[in-house]
Amino acid sequence: MGTLTDKYCIVGVGETPHMRPSNRTTLSMACEAIKKAMDDAGLQPRDIDGMTSYQAMDSTSSNHVATALGIRLNYSVDIMGGGSSTEALIMKCIGLLEAGCCHTIVVFRSMNGRSNRRMGGQSPGGPVRQAPAAGDGQFNMTIGWTTPAQRFGMSAMRWLRDTGNTTRAFAEVAVAHRYHATLNPKAIMKKPITIEDHHRSRWVSKPFRLLDCCLETDVAAALIITSRERAFDLRQPPVYIMGGIARMTTDNPMWNYSRPVIHYVAGNYGRQRLFGMAGISQKDVDFVSAYDAFTFTSLINLEAYGFCGYGEAGDFVKDGALKIDGRLPSNLSGGHLSEGYTHGIAMVIENVRQLRHRADDYCPNWAEGKHTYDRSKGCRQVRNGHIAACMGWAFENQGSAVILRN
Repeated sequence: MGTLTDKYCIVGVGETPHMRPSNRTTLSMACEAIKKAMDDAGLQPRDIDGMTSYQAMDSTSSNHVATALGIRLNYSVDIMGGGSSTEALIMKCIGLLEAGCCHTIVVFRSMNGRSNRRMGGQSPGGPVRQAPAAGDGQFNMTIGWTTPAQRFGMSAMRWLRDTGNTTRAFAEVAVAHRYHATLNPKAIMKKPITIEDHHRSRWVSKPFRLLDCCLETDVAAALIITSRERAFDLRQPPVYIMGGIARMTTDNPMWNYSRPVIHYVAGNYGRQRLFGMAGISQKDVDFVSAYDAFTFTSLINLEAYGFCGYGEAGDFVKDGALKIDGRLPSNLSGGHLSEGYTHGIAMVIENVRQLRHRADDYCPNWAEGKHTYDRSKGCRQVRNGHIAACMGWAFENQGSAVILRN
């Protein structure tokens, strides 16, 4: 167990609806999400003195948000990054809090990911923005790779070839995450799907079909971190941070395909540190969020972080194992595949609500933490949820994760 295990907590969470389009600025959405997180925790602007965000030149800054909300900051920074950033910033916040740089920190993400800058580079009403053929780009732009589906598809194809798995494994992830979205009033995609629906959906970039790919949404979300001592005075039950890894890399940190096994991803290098810091093993984890920009990224994270062996993810997820009452419930909000795309922060927020035993769903008694666990009536609170693993994703060569408990 690490020296900082359980010393710091997530005490507030909030988000805007998932919108397509928002017709709003990222500043407006960020302020709404942070205000909701403060209300959730029972905090005022004067109680916040640290703020950080992540973006891909598609958002607003912490300083602008703090000015709009009337917050004076002792620390602020905005980093570049996507899917591995939430967990990385949570660990960075622990370091800042431990050092005394500030006492209560907001982490936020705000993006018009549908109506403005899209991950494939296509902007509404205009041409594709030019990108320099530099860094990792020099290895993919020259052969026409311009979207994440094309890039991750290469690793997915190689994983299928090397392990003997089939796209049935992809379908199991898509079906489980959509099932959770049917229980989530905030989710965009609420229509149930089957394995056959997955297989009939159109190709996007092989081996990915439409139902293998995440949504594009306009959204903002935020969470608040402080010490356990401060947490005891706040509105919600604290969710403790047991441990984590922050942007752990593979032996070759660049996103290229010169590594011997391109689907041997960063989580393989970080899992011992992650679970060692938390003082637990994979068997102690009750549910997870596994970054699902694509169905494949969830599968490869399950292998990388040791929930199943190399090449075993296809068997591991069979027969609804990832559903809420299955062996390892995953992405209980519906995830990026069905709730909406937030570059990872909404997955951590969902896990926080589940660990509070106060997931906001159609269950009439959720506010009191009393659940029917009757899925036919809309309850989406996981049973006996005490420890959650949040597995982020950037590229094959980089990843972050945190473990939370109630």
